[in-house]
Formats: sequence, C-alpha cells, structure tokens
Amino acid sequence: MDTTAFTAVENSLYLTLDGRALDACAPRPVLGDPTASGIVAALGHDPAAGPLVKSQVFDIAVRSRLLDDVVRSFVGRHPDAVVLELGCGLDGRIERVQPPSTVDWYDLDLPAVVSVRERLLPAHPHVHPVAADLTDPAWLERIPAGRPAVAVADGLVAFLPQDAFVALLAGIAGRFPTGEIAFNSYTRFHVWAIKHYRGTGSIAGVVANPGFDDPGDPQRWVPKLVLADEQFASRAPEVALQPLALRWFTRLAARSTAVSRRGTCVLRYRF
Repeated sequence: MDTTAFTAVENSLYLTLDGRALDACAPRPVLGDPTASGIVAALGHDPAAGPLVKSQVFDIAVRSRLLDDVVRSFVGRHPDAVVLELGCGLDGRIERVQPPSTVDWYDLDLPAVVSVRERLLPAHPHVHPVAADLTDPAWLERIPAGRPAVAVADGLVAFLPQDAFVALLAGIAGRFPTGEIAFNSYTRFHVWAIKHYRGTGSIAGVVANPGFDDPGDPQRWVPKLVLADEQFASRAPEVALQPLALRWFTRLAARSTAVSRRGTCVLRYRF
C-alpha cells in the first residue's frame, strides 16, 4: 500500500508502529500486539530496518500497555463511555482493549492516515474514524457530549504547538461531563534529544512542542484537570524482561523520580 504521499508528521507514525511490531516478534514481548505485525506486512515495511534500538522498542511497548490499561480500566467503570484515540496512527488499540459493545470509540488522525487505517485495520461497528486536524477544535463538535469520556494520545504531544496542546486539553475537559486524559509526556530534555539523536532525526523538523518538566503544569493550564497518576516505564514490572545490562540500568534509574521523568512516562488526568 502506497504511503509515499505522507507528510513528515504523518510518517512519524512509523516510529510507534515499528516499536509495536518489533516487540510483537520478540521472544518475550511486552505488549505482544499481533495487529502491528500484520500492518507492517501489509505495507511491505521492514521495522527492523528502522533506527529503533531495544530500549526504545521497550519504551514504546510499555507506554502502549499503560495507555491500554487506562482505557480498559475506564470503560470497565463506565461501560457507556466515549473513547478518543487522539492521533491514532496505525495503532489497533481497540483489538487489545476489547471494550464492551456499549462503548463508542473514535479514532482521530489526519485524513491521509485515516484513509490508510480504513484499508488496513478491521472494521468494528462501534469504531468511528474521524479525519481531522487536532489543532482545529472544530472536530470536537463531531463527538457526542453528555457521556463519560477517556482520551489517550500515544506519541502525539511532541507534534502539537503548546497553544494547540493546551486548547486540546481544555476542549476535551470542557466537552464532557467527566472523564480522563492520558498521554506519554515529553520533557524539555526529550525534545532536545529528539532533535539531536540520529534515530529520531526524521521527525526532528516537525516536533512543535517545547516539552514540560512538571506534571502539575497541565492542571495549572486547564484548572478542570487533576493529576491522577504518573507512571514510569522504569518502574514497570516488564523491566524484568529486559536484557541484564539494560535491566540493571533501568532499575537504577527507577530510584530517582527526576531521572525516570527523562525516560518514558505516562500522565493521567481526571476532570
């Protein structure tokens, strides 16, 4: 399938897709997502030819698992929920979460990505693809209000200008009566690293967010938000699956919150 017309922003989906696909074929996968393997095969794409190293594959798989858990827990408590997959890329999260049929699930991304998704991923009666630019708040009017909502974003925040990111948080918190928003955070160090590390050089030019170091910042920007938890990949039980040297280094980093924030971190907010 031809994705050569993708822009640099749209091409960024390959990093997370490759991470999930490489994890799926590992001897001891963290996420074990068979959908990712099927997608790269259909695209004729070789994730092993990409720039990801083992620690990055681990981080992508862990943050996906953490975000899956957020959605799974929320729809377990709110079977009438609306799920928003923000910047969904080619992620088949619904296949992993398997929500009840009473949930309405919205996959949101740029039109070119949504078009490819519709040809590659299986259709579900309760999944609604929404082709939209998330920096334009008009997309929210297409989502029914009045129900609890959970919104997750995997790898999206780095590509949103700060004003658009804050507007996105405020728009979701203001649209629904109650809910949660979860995403993997990017500190200022993360943003610097993306722009200087050869493995992420392909997206350096489209990173638009400056990053933030304090997980309390979003609740100051949007007073309706309350920080519920901060989960670090360095403290995930799956660290035990890493090679010995990497496992030792990760567990050492886990002793420090400041150091762990420089790694992969998933933030969850209630409203």
